[in-house]
Amino acid sequence: MAQWQWIDKDGRKIFSDRPPPTDVPDSMVLKQPRMGAPVSAPAPAAAASEAAAAPAAAASSAAAGKDKELEKRKAQAEAEEAAKKKAEDDKRAKVRAENCERAKAAKATIESGKPLRHANAQGELIFMDEAARNAELKRAQAIIDSDCKR
Repeated sequence: MAQWQWIDKDGRKIFSDRPPPTDVPDSMVLKQPRMGAPVSAPAPAAAASEAAAAPAAAASSAAAGKDKELEKRKAQAEAEEAAKKKAEDDKRAKVRAENCERAKAAKATIESGKPLRHANAQGELIFMDEAARNAELKRAQAIIDSDCKR
């Protein structure tokens, strides 16, 4: 099976058993199937071997250039991905730290023993009874347990 490999205009690596579209530049073709000698007018063996050697050397140096360019793009994409992941991890850590501080403050308020009010289903403010106070205390402690890990 012949296997073609190229990078499309969006930077995605494409694998196919068919050649790339004509709008894909040769510099973006990473791999093409090895086929027999190209079909052309018969040439003497010596001329054919010289003719094959020159393009092979040029193709070899071009492939090395493509590989370096591809590796450079790949390294750049990996660095961007790592930076993006680090930024997301930092953002999550910041949110966890804020949740931790809020939960600690809520727990301290609940444990203070002061009368507290909360809104019921109708939106009315009512004083918290002991069961509601214990439920809020458990909820705050669960947040502290999950988000305050260092």
